[in-house]
Amino acid sequence: MESNYQIIIGANSEIAKAIADNLITHDTPHGETLILISRDLSFYETKRFANAIKIAVDDYSEAEIKQATELVSPSHLERVNKVFVCHGILHTALFSPEKQLASFNPDQFSQTLMANSLTPMLWLKHLVPFLSFKPCCQIVVFSARIGSISDNNLGGWYSYRASKAALNMMLKTAAIEFKRRAKNIKLIAFHPGTTDSPLSRPFQRNVPEGKLFTSTFVATALLSHLETYQADGELTYIDWQNKPINY
Repeated sequence: MESNYQIIIGANSEIAKAIADNLITHDTPHGETLILISRDLSFYETKRFANAIKIAVDDYSEAEIKQATELVSPSHLERVNKVFVCHGILHTALFSPEKQLASFNPDQFSQTLMANSLTPMLWLKHLVPFLSFKPCCQIVVFSARIGSISDNNLGGWYSYRASKAALNMMLKTAAIEFKRRAKNIKLIAFHPGTTDSPLSRPFQRNVPEGKLFTSTFVATALLSHLETYQADGELTYIDWQNKPINY
């Protein structure tokens, strides 16, 4: 029996690495079923991932995304049953989340929106046509609880909140379309919680005890939750506990 493939996009993030580690089984000890896409693939240059398909991109422009998709063999794409879109930004060397409106900056907003909202949708645009003629394919896009409008009780973080709310809206819209045109696709917006990674590191001192998770914990939780979901024409918005989040 032929094995299914799994695509991990933004494969250099800490959770993405943990997902890749988890997906390697005794039957595929060298990553035979993994398709890894990232600007930095150095983590995977080991014997453990010797047989994984590795695709390096220079950036996440639409041209690069389209080219990366075309580099994957159609015979592999037709066997993909899971896609993980893991990349995104919260801060850079030049900006941090805005605590007040006076700090709102259009360049920061544009960069955050591009990374967290537009780029994941471009991956869906170019991948879904190859994935929609097969058994159930789960597409997990990393969102965040902070994208929930109804859950916003603290304010601040204008650009990041807006980018995740926009992502959720576009995923919801895509799920409605897929219910008609790609009925095998199951879309999941996933909030991993606060994970020990470069993304959260500047803000970890305010995390309550027991709420800072390892990437291994998050990856294991996510993969176990996926076993319960089938294509149903809906967007599922959940946290690491598999609890639903209100929009």
